[in-house]
Parts: sequence; structure tokens; C-alpha cells
Amino acid sequence: MNFENILYVLADGIARITFNRPDKLNSLTEEMHTELRSALDAVHADPSARVLVLTGAGRGFCAGQDLGDRAMQMQSGKMPDIGNTVERNYKPLILRLANLRVPTIAAVNGIAAGAGANIALACDLVVAAKSAAFLQAFSKIGLIPDTGGTWLLPQRIGMARAMGLALLAEKLPAQKAAEWGLIWAAVEDDQFAESIDRLAKQLSTAATKALVRTRQAMHAAPIHTLEQQLSMEGSFMRELGWSPDYAEGVAAFMQKRIPEFKGE
Repeated sequence: MNFENILYVLADGIARITFNRPDKLNSLTEEMHTELRSALDAVHADPSARVLVLTGAGRGFCAGQDLGDRAMQMQSGKMPDIGNTVERNYKPLILRLANLRVPTIAAVNGIAAGAGANIALACDLVVAAKSAAFLQAFSKIGLIPDTGGTWLLPQRIGMARAMGLALLAEKLPAQKAAEWGLIWAAVEDDQFAESIDRLAKQLSTAATKALVRTRQAMHAAPIHTLEQQLSMEGSFMRELGWSPDYAEGVAAFMQKRIPEFKGE
């Protein structure tokens, strides 16, 4: 696929989508959203894809919404309908990531601000270079954390820290984000690419459906009673227990060898 604002590559089971507007810190435009939808649809539909890595080109991961178009509208006297933008672009993007048929990794190579920060947090695993930072910049322009921010932040780090990040709009360095439990890991910059490749390879050879069902169960837990969650676990375990990957996992364990999962 040929895109203007993103890069998309699929090789050896690893799909990689790269925000590719480095001169604008990979801020998001209408065209970029259209391309992202197409790329995510391709990942979802391709059975050879086993994991998705989402990252940014240049020195930033994603600076959120490109405010240039909105500024031009406001100069002409027309106020933008930001709610429409959220419903049309950001809500479907986060839901697509949450329901993708493969596990997702956000490789945060630089600043992740506004919607960009919350797109990263919507991925299953977030690994950041130590030079990177997260910024809930919304209050600086009179808005709330969208793109799932008001849902993701309190669940990850608790209400007090979530509220502080949202109201004060202070940068959170990657190392502190890892210490707080907001992300999986912060790694040295010179080890970042290697760490992402190693993690992507590990997930690309895992039992894909089991990883995705794990995501679904954990996302459901906050709205379930214990009994409901136990029932969901039983349902998923029944399904997975009948899968070829479970049979392979047990056989490999008994034979003391590395399993060869097919992701079925």
C-alpha cells in the first residue's frame, strides 16, 4: 500500500504502522486518519499479521491533532465542531485498536502529546525511549482529554495522578510513566529499536487468539462483577482449550520444546 502520511509494512508476521509527518511531529490530519483506517483494516484482514507495532517517524511519536486546519476555520469566523471530529475519527480509531485481532505495541520514540499520548495508551503494550515523554495537553487549549484519555488514565494510574496530568498538562517523562505503571517499560534510547524488535518477534510467534482474549477480558473487568468475570474467563478458556494452539502448547510442554503457534 502507498500512503502519503503513514508508512505500512508487513513482514514475518509483524505489521508496522509509522506516523510519517516528522516535520509536524506526526500530528494528525483528516487524510492521516483515512490512511490509518485503511492500514488497520489491512492488518485486521490479513491472517499473516500476528502483531502490530505503532510508532512515529523522526523525533516524535505523535503530537495529537494538527491544529492548523482548525485555526484557519476560526480565523474565517467559523468555529469547528470538535465533537464531530472525535466521533468520526478518534472514537473509531481507539475502538479499532481495542478490537484488533492481533496484539498491539506502541513504540513511543519521542513526545506523545494530546491524542497522540492516548493512542499510544490504547495499545496493549507501551514501550518508550527514555528520552520520550507523555503530555495531556488538552487543558492548555480549553479541552478535555479525549481519544479515551478520561477512561485510560484513571484505570492505569489512579484518579489522583490522572487528574493531575489532565488538569496541569505537565510532561510526564517516560521513566516516571513506567514507574507509575502507565506504560510497560522505558528503555535506553540506544536500545529502543532492538527492544521493540525483540518484543514484536516474541508476540508474533505467540498464541495470537489467547493474547487478544486476554485483552478483552481485562478490558471487561472494570464493568463486571466477580461472577461475571469468572463466567467470561470460563467461556474464553473453553474456546481456547479447543484451539490448535492450546494442543500445540501442551505438546511442546510435554516434549520440552519451544511451541510453534499458528495464531489460530
